Amino acid sequence: MKKKKKEELAETHPDLKGLDIRVNEFGEIVSNISVDKLNDFLNKNVVDKKLDEDEWEEKKKKEMMKPKTGKPRKKK
Repeated sequence: MKKKKKEELAETHPDLKGLDIRVNEFGEIVSNISVDKLNDFLNKNVVDKKLDEDEWEEKKKKEMMKPKTGKPRKKK
């Protein structure tokens, strides 16, 4: 009789609590969180090595200034 492996949740960032990513039998990545949400999280929290620090800081400041309502901002 085989013992079942105890499935443990990986330690994650509090914003991604409950994240579950698996590869199914067809080799597809299956997740319980949308790809858009994961990309938003990564854009906010991970430094892109292709950008230098100054560019990354500017990008982060722009992200912080965006309205969170999803409405388009007025152009000046």
